[in-house]
Amino acid sequence: VNKTVKKLLGDKDYLGRRYICFLVGVLFVSFGVAFTAKAGLGNSPVSCIPYSLSLIFPRLSFGGWLFAFCIFQVLVQIILLCKNCVIPELVIQVILGLLSGYLTDAAMLVLSGVVLEHYVIRLLFFLAGCVILAIGVYLELLGSVAMLSGDAFIKAIADVSGQPYGKIKVITDVSMSVIAFVLCMVCLKYPAGVREGTIIAAVLVGTLINLFKKLFKKPAAYIIPSEE
Repeated sequence: VNKTVKKLLGDKDYLGRRYICFLVGVLFVSFGVAFTAKAGLGNSPVSCIPYSLSLIFPRLSFGGWLFAFCIFQVLVQIILLCKNCVIPELVIQVILGLLSGYLTDAAMLVLSGVVLEHYVIRLLFFLAGCVILAIGVYLELLGSVAMLSGDAFIKAIADVSGQPYGKIKVITDVSMSVIAFVLCMVCLKYPAGVREGTIIAAVLVGTLINLFKKLFKKPAAYIIPSEE
């Protein structure tokens, strides 16, 4: 618990900056997810299951299913980690999941009037969503004040299995994409949540995040100086 408190408080001189970066990142991620969903070319592996479920069971919104998926990931962490669970971290994940779901629904509402007729326009819209999503994740990493349920979920599996985080990340991304694909084909008869965009997002978002780390290394160090 003490480690969690220290992580949340961080350097008192830059605490406000870290939280601002992180929360702005959550906002960007929500709009990035909404952009990719609006394009209709498939969603990123992280959001493809909630998006598919929102089409199959539309009584609950996309953001609602994102929050439900967050709760599922938190429950899996509790089962896997048992006594090693850090309750404050889980509570924060739930709060962030609720915020992310709400912001995603808000972003979908903002984009509801946008009409994308041609494939090229949809593709460009999707790519813009990937850029927005990558900026959001980069800002979340820069703030580094909390871990989202999706990342913590993967970390828990990696810790219990003894496998590298990167390897588990690939396995979970592929697994979620396959599950979403099967759900769509069985219930909707077409791959609504998993298409070419899913593969593009899986490759492009991570690449852009690494690029932003290099491009904005000096500005980032100025905004939030290293504690080393």
